[in-house]
Amino acid sequence: MSRDDNPTACVLLIGNELLSGKTQDANLKFIGGELAKLGIRLEEARVIRDDMDAIVAHVNECRAKYTYVFTTGGIGPTHDDITAEAIAKAFDVDLVVDPEAVVRLKHGGRELNEARLKMARVPAGAELIDNPISAAPGFRIENVFVLAGIPPIAHAMFAAAEPMLRRGRTIHARGVDVFLREGDFALDLERIARAHPEVEIGSYPFHRDGKYGASLVVRGTDEVRVEAVLQEIIAAMTALGGAPERTRL
Repeated sequence: MSRDDNPTACVLLIGNELLSGKTQDANLKFIGGELAKLGIRLEEARVIRDDMDAIVAHVNECRAKYTYVFTTGGIGPTHDDITAEAIAKAFDVDLVVDPEAVVRLKHGGRELNEARLKMARVPAGAELIDNPISAAPGFRIENVFVLAGIPPIAHAMFAAAEPMLRRGRTIHARGVDVFLREGDFALDLERIARAHPEVEIGSYPFHRDGKYGASLVVRGTDEVRVEAVLQEIIAAMTALGGAPERTRL
């Protein structure tokens, strides 16, 4: 993909439940798709355990490397929800009770006990991110956006945070599925990729209906160029007897 001035991003998925396999992540695909619409290249994603030092280290590394960092998980009311505290430590600021967050939690209609009050604590200087579903807000501090882990809430928070993001050129994607083994078309695909370094071409193998094949995807900021390269791929796969079928991405 062309390395223009598009912003970049990293997603940090926080939670022991993700690493244990108890919970399957449903946020990365959503965030990646929404970022692409905004012209923000998602360049990396990491899954991190609920560990203070680990979160601090990853946040500090990634916020220096990417335009934006998005975290999901660990901002609830229980003892293992330590993300807010870890972010404060990463920025070397105090963790404080935000008065506006308290107001939002009270409007949520539930008793504001000590556990729920924990969800009003944010790093000093942070900007709240609205949560229209369950009231408890996320927050932004500099280029780090801290979202809930529950998918509907994380997605709503991302929508609320969207106006805070600098947009780049929209990243377009086109794809085809072809029932050929990668070894059958690897040289053709490499030839096309070398001829078009301004786009990104990916090959993702699958086994479906007893047959091997691959999903071929072209991504780039120039929609006309993306479509033209896809047509080259379709022609090459057709010549190999693959009968490529376009897919919706």
